[in-house]
Formats: sequence, C-alpha cells, structure tokens
Amino acid sequence: MKMNQVILFKLLINLSDMNRVTLLIPFIILLAACGHQQEADPAVASAAAPHYSLAAASKTPVEQVEQLPAQLAAYQEVSIFPKVNGYVQSVLVDIGSHVRQGQLLMVLVAPELEQATLQAKEKFERAKADFTISKEEYERLTEAAATPGAVSPLQLAAAKAKASADSSLANAERANWQQQQVMGSYLNVTAPFTGVITARNVHPGALVSAAAKDAPPMLELKQIEHLRLQVDIPEHIAEDLRNSDTLSFYLTAYPGKAFTGRIARKSMNISPQFRSERVELDVYNQSETLTPGMFATVLFTSKGNPSALSVPKSAVVTSTERKYVIVIIDGKTHKVDVSTGNQSASQIEVFGALNPGDSVIANANDEIKDNITIKQ
Repeated sequence: MKMNQVILFKLLINLSDMNRVTLLIPFIILLAACGHQQEADPAVASAAAPHYSLAAASKTPVEQVEQLPAQLAAYQEVSIFPKVNGYVQSVLVDIGSHVRQGQLLMVLVAPELEQATLQAKEKFERAKADFTISKEEYERLTEAAATPGAVSPLQLAAAKAKASADSSLANAERANWQQQQVMGSYLNVTAPFTGVITARNVHPGALVSAAAKDAPPMLELKQIEHLRLQVDIPEHIAEDLRNSDTLSFYLTAYPGKAFTGRIARKSMNISPQFRSERVELDVYNQSETLTPGMFATVLFTSKGNPSALSVPKSAVVTSTERKYVIVIIDGKTHKVDVSTGNQSASQIEVFGALNPGDSVIANANDEIKDNITIKQ
C-alpha cells in the first residue's frame, strides 16, 4: 500500500493543472481498492474449516406411533337369495329391521312345487302299500313252507324277491317325498342369525329364481352388535402384535373420540402385493353406535429394534440413489450408507456400518463432500 501511495504522489507533482488531476481520480480509486484487497487476502487465507454440529450414534430405542387405515365390517353378513323358484307372497321386514335367528323374513309361493310334493307323497303311500302286501305274502308263504311240499322253493324265492323290490321302491319314494318337503320349506325364508336387514330388493308379486344370474339378493342381513375391525399391518411391525392385544382407534364419523378393540385373528400371511398382514380386532357394539363400512385409524406403538442405532433425523441424507449419514473419523467426513427403521419427532433408527458412539453430522446435507476436514 505504501509503494502505491508514493507512485501516486509523484504523479500528482508532475501534473500542473486541474484537468490532469481530474483524469487521475479513477486511478486513485483503483489503487486504493487494490491496496484494500491486498490487506484482506491474509484473512481469507487463514479462514477456519467448515463447522458442523455433531451427534453420537446411540443404542437408545426409538418407539414409533403408527397410524394405520382400517375399516369396520359386520362380524357376520349374508346375501339372501331364493333356493327355489317362486313368487314373493309377503315380505315381513324392511331395511333397518332387527331380526332374531330363525325369524320368518319372507314367504314365497310355488304352486308347481306344492303339486310335486303331493304327488311324491301319493307315490310313497302307494309304494308303501305294495310293500306291505308283498311282505305279508312272503311271510304267509314262509309259514306254509314249514309243511313239506306245500310251497315250492321257486315260489318262495319269487315272493322274497318281490318283497325286497317293493321295500326298495318304498324307500326311494319316501326319500323323494322328503326331498320335496325340504324344497317346500325353502318357501319360508328365515334369518340365519341375529342382525339387521341392510338391503331389500324385492316386493310382493315379484318372481324370483334360484338359477337367475347377476340378480341382486332379495335381502341382506348383517350382524352389527359384534363387529370386525380389519387392518393391514406392515410386515416389519406385524410380529410385534399378538392375539388379545388391545389397540385404540379413531373414526372419521366421531372426531376426537377414542375407541378400543382386541386383536382376535391374524391371517398369518403376508400379502405379496402390499407386504402386509391382515389383522382383525373384535369390537363390541351393543349400543349400535358404530356401523359396518366406517373408516377408522388404528394407533399402534412400534417398539424400537434392539439391533438398531439411533441418530437425529436431520443426520440422514436421502437422495435418489442412496440414503446415508456422514460420520466423522479423524476430523474428516465419511459417507456411510444406511437403511432406516422407526422414527420419532427427533430421532430415527439406522442400520449400517456404524458403531455406538460414532460421531455423525447432526444437520447433514448432500452438499457436504466426502473426505473433507471439518471443525467440530
């Protein structure tokens, strides 16, 4: 800076008028700036290495609260179709009707079926009478055969064969009659279990057919006092759940109100498509507050993995190619690939080539290069 000032001073002496001084003003400013830059360069050269906050990887378990979508379903539900062809004579229930097991729901009429039942009964009665006659004839000949020469062996054998044939025919006709009676009983439609009618699609006078394809059910019945809460549990936490565990859940229809259910069934199968296991909770609904089809959110606290290390969530860098943390070894950065597990508000589980106590950059980002020196 002193050398520049001397040169400037000499130039000013050699100038004899104001115009020359005016021309030298830009050069004066430029020289002053150069002198300032030369004075600042030593400070830049002595700048410290980048400074980052560090955190230690630890064996502290990380519990994670999972929020899993679920849906309520009836414990039992059935679509009621006709078992025989006929006409609807009467419908004794409607949607919303509460029914008991065995209660009569509908009555059908089928004149052809009723006629077939009467004919089957007549055939059975006729076959039964024929068998009675042939049986008595065989018994009479058997008694007479006790007297030598009274009945020929051929006559006795024929009577026995006829009695046996008539017996078989009578049994067949009785079975046919009983079958027709069973078919006739299907004209009275009853409830297979206690529940609520949730759909009705027929009215008196309608023709219903057991062979009709794509026809809607006559009635739909659901049990709602006892419900199933169906939830798909991700495979990495499914093993933490056991039968009889109690879980809390919330319903969209009742914001802020907590409900509970007990795990009753696990499918013991992982879906290859969704990598989850279907689990069902029993929910008792005596007040009928809940209805099948409601959406729910199940809360489940996943326990920490004992083999994992925990680091701050901000220590994990995720890119399109990899997921890693930046470990400090001898004051230099080293990127270590990891996979992640449970996470809380501030901590996250990591799995990789890390040891408890390793120092990682707490607020890492992808701009931090590998193998650079940092100031702790």
